[in-house]
Amino acid sequence: MTESLSTGRAAEIRRRIADMSAQEWVKCPACGATIYRPRLRQHHNTCPECTHHFPISALERIELLADTDSFTEYDHGLTAVDRLAFVDSIAYTDRLTVAAEKTGLADAARYGTATMAGLPVVLAALDFGFMGGSMGAVVGEKVARAAELAMATGTPLIVCSASGGARMQEGIFSLMQMAKTASALHRLAAAGVPYISVLCDPTYGGVSASFASLGDVVIAEPGARAGFAGPQVIEQTIRQKLPQGFQRAEFLLAAGHIDMVVPRAELALTLARIVRFHARTAVPFEEAEADSAPADPVADRADAAPGEPWATVQLARDPGRPHLGEHIERIFEDFIELRGDRWREDDPSIVSGLALLDGAAVVVIGHRKGRGTAESVARNFGMPHPSGYRKAARLMRYAEQFGVPVVSFVDTPGAYPGIRAEEENQSRAIAENLALLAGLRVPVVSVVLGEGGSGGALALGVCDRLLMLANTTYSVISPEGCATILFRDAKRAPEAAQALRLTAPDLYGYGIVDELIPEPPGGAHTDHDATAAAIKAAVRRQLEELRALPTKTLLEQRQRRLREVA
Repeated sequence: MTESLSTGRAAEIRRRIADMSAQEWVKCPACGATIYRPRLRQHHNTCPECTHHFPISALERIELLADTDSFTEYDHGLTAVDRLAFVDSIAYTDRLTVAAEKTGLADAARYGTATMAGLPVVLAALDFGFMGGSMGAVVGEKVARAAELAMATGTPLIVCSASGGARMQEGIFSLMQMAKTASALHRLAAAGVPYISVLCDPTYGGVSASFASLGDVVIAEPGARAGFAGPQVIEQTIRQKLPQGFQRAEFLLAAGHIDMVVPRAELALTLARIVRFHARTAVPFEEAEADSAPADPVADRADAAPGEPWATVQLARDPGRPHLGEHIERIFEDFIELRGDRWREDDPSIVSGLALLDGAAVVVIGHRKGRGTAESVARNFGMPHPSGYRKAARLMRYAEQFGVPVVSFVDTPGAYPGIRAEEENQSRAIAENLALLAGLRVPVVSVVLGEGGSGGALALGVCDRLLMLANTTYSVISPEGCATILFRDAKRAPEAAQALRLTAPDLYGYGIVDELIPEPPGGAHTDHDATAAAIKAAVRRQLEELRALPTKTLLEQRQRRLREVA
C-alpha cells in the first residue's frame, strides 16, 4: 500500500513538472543543475546546489539590501544625450531605446535613500541588463549625486557595481566620469562619511578603475569577476593563458585588493554591521560592571632572581597562551575583519578590523600567531611582511578618518627578515607606521599579549598608553639574538634576558609601560576568559580617559611621551 501511494505521488509530481512552462526552469552555468525559478528566488538567485550567484537587476539588489519599503529613488528619469551622434551597427539613440524597453530603466544606475536594519544609508546600484552596466554620463552623474547626497546628510554610502566598463558610445564624456566620481568620493572621504563598495559580477574597466575601487570597505560576491582589463584583452595582449580563477573575488581577496567575500544571502547583514559600527563612532561606552583598580605593580626589578626573566620569556612564548583571535572573541561584542593592503596581498600575520567595545566603535589591529603547526606556518609565526604593516597602516588611517580610537595588540618575535621582505622595503614599511602612529589624531592604546620583538612590535606599539600582561616581554632583540651577537653563544640566552631587562615589571619601572595587567596564577594560558576580562577592563579604563582629551592635548602628550624617553 505504501509503495503504491509512493508511486502515485511520484507520478503526480512528474505530471506537474511536465505541465510547467520551460520558462520556469533555468540551468546553472556552473554545475549544470536544472533549477525551478521560484526555488532560485528563495535562495536569493543563487544556485541551491553549488551556490553560483546568478546576475540580478539593480532593483532586485536594492530590494535584497534595503529594509522593506524604505527605498526612495532619486532622478529616476535622468537620460543620456547622444553628443557624438554615435553609430555602430545601429545608432546610439536606438540602443538606448532598446535597453530602456528591455529593463524599464532610463539608464544603468539607480540611487536613493533607504534604511538597513533601521539605519539610514544612501544606496546605489548598477544594472548590467542596461547596456552591460556601462558608465556613461548618466551613471557617472548618479554616482556623483549619490556621494553628494551622502555628504550633505552625513549618511553612509553603499554602491553596488556590475559593469563592463566605460560606455564607448559616449567617448571622452564617458572617460571623464571616472574623474568626476573619484572627485566626488574624495570630497566624501574628506567629510568623514563612510563609503562601502560592493563588487558584483562583473565589474570591469572605467567603473573598476574609479568608484568601485575607492571604498573604505570593498566587498565582493563569491566568484565575482573584477579588474581593469578583461581576461580576453589581457590574453590577447600578453599572449599567455591566464591562471584558473584569475580576477575572481577569491583571487582579489588573496591579492589584498578587497576586504572580504560575502555570499549574497549574508550581504545585507554584513553591510548593516558596518553601518552600525559607523553609527557608534562617537557614543560613550555602555554601562558595565564596576571595574577593579589596576593591580599594584612591582616597580623595581633590580634584585630579580637570575632565572626569572628567562622564565618570563618562556611564559610569553607558551604555545597555549591565548592568541589575538581568541582575545577578540572575548573582548569585543562585534568584530568585522578587514583584509588586504590594497597592493599585493593579505598578510595573515596581522589581523585588523572594526569592532565594538561595550557599544563604542574601535579599530583593532594586532599580530596574530597560530594555534598548532599548520596555522602557525600559515600565519608566519606572527612575523609580518611589509604587506602586513601596510594593511595595519590602512586601518590606522581608517580610524583617523572616522575619529575612532585604535586598540593595537602586540605579540611577535619580530618582523619577517627574509629576502622578499627586504625586496619590498621592510624598513620603510615599519618606519612609516612609526611616523603615522606618532601623529595619529585619535587615541591609541597598545597591549602586549606575549612577545614584543624589536621594531616589528613597535610598528604597532607607538601609543598614548602602553599596557603589558604580567608575563610578557618587550625588547630591542630576542635573548637568543643578543646572546649570539654579544656573547657569541646562543645558549647564554637566559643571561641575555636578565641583562636586557625586558619583562613587563622592568619596563613599568622605567616608565615605558603605563599599566601592568595581571594574569591568572600560572600564566594567561591557564584561564583565557579571566585574561581577556582583565585586558578589556584595562583597555576601557584607558580609553575613557583618552577620549575625554581634546585632540591637541592628546597629540601634545603623545609627542612629549616619545620625546622624553631617555
